[in-house]
Amino acid sequence: MSNATLRGIVHLIEETKTFGQKGFRKRLVVLEQNLGRFTNYVPLDFIGDACDSVDALSVGDDITVNYRLSGRKWQRDPQSEVKYFLSAEALSFRRSAEASPSSDASVNDEFSQASSDDAEDAPF
Repeated sequence: MSNATLRGIVHLIEETKTFGQKGFRKRLVVLEQNLGRFTNYVPLDFIGDACDSVDALSVGDDITVNYRLSGRKWQRDPQSEVKYFLSAEALSFRRSAEASPSSDASVNDEFSQASSDDAEDAPF
């Protein structure tokens, strides 16, 4: 199966959790997507050394994540119900190219301030 990409706003960043004697590490990052009627929250697992790369992220960052899906089957014993689990493992991320709304607002504020200061000295 090929890898896929997903774009969203960082909604939550959990601390790294370590499991087992071998020190398996996992860190959850939740992306938020506003795609119309409902807000979509997508949990992504960063595994192993990728956990450290999450330190560069902050809540509110607009990012694009390269990920792969992995599924597994679980059954307590041969007589119990079989359950299937699906997870999205983040492989890498990059900040999206578009500017954040807060930076757009500050540029617009500076522009309107400059235009009101120079209203009497228009060059035309």
